[in-house]
Amino acid sequence: MKKVKILLAVLMVFTMTLGMAACGNTKAEETADTETAEAQNTSEEEGAAAEKEEEPASEETASEEAVEATEAGSEPAEEEPSSEDTPAHSDVLVAYFSATGTTKGVAERIAAVTGGDLYEILAAEPYTEEDLNYNDSNSRSTAEQNDKTVRPEIGSEDISLEGYTTIYLGFPIWWGEEPRILDTFVEKYSFEGITVIPFCTSGGSGIGRSGPNMEELAGSGTWLEGKRFSAGVSEEDLTSWIDGME
Repeated sequence: MKKVKILLAVLMVFTMTLGMAACGNTKAEETADTETAEAQNTSEEEGAAAEKEEEPASEETASEEAVEATEAGSEPAEEEPSSEDTPAHSDVLVAYFSATGTTKGVAERIAAVTGGDLYEILAAEPYTEEDLNYNDSNSRSTAEQNDKTVRPEIGSEDISLEGYTTIYLGFPIWWGEEPRILDTFVEKYSFEGITVIPFCTSGGSGIGRSGPNMEELAGSGTWLEGKRFSAGVSEEDLTSWIDGME
């Protein structure tokens, strides 16, 4: 009987030991499962955060960033030129018509002496060599000079005479007078308050009645007596002429 009691006690101790071991294993497994779950949650949260950082900006944010980038990279607005950078307007104008370039050369020298602005009176239909054939009674220039009512069209842009007080008006002599395109010019503009000084170029003919002709057609301005120059007139001679009128 005593042996049976001892055996039962041993069995109870063994059973309790097994139970405690099983309980310990269960807790270890639960702890391991908890740590695994926490690790998985942490990994998922970090992945979600990474994905969020990699996501493109919304349309509104992208638009704002694009505007900011454009403004940052845009070129600065050009500054308007100051009045100091704008060339001063001369009160002298040298206007001229030159079919062959001879009068142009003299006009440029007068502009250099006076500091005046240059304006070329261009024909809308340029004159050809045949047009200027003086020996052809049917040439364009001959026909125009024989008809005082002809007014060849001007092809150069219009010019404002505001601010000019003196105009040197140059031209070649055709059959003893100004070309008819000069008549077109003087009839087109008002010379009120302006002193007009005609000058011409020719192989030998004088300025004749060109000045009075244009003065009558213009009907305004103060017209001085004009002068003829050869193609090779010097700036010194031109200066002497200009100074002599003062």
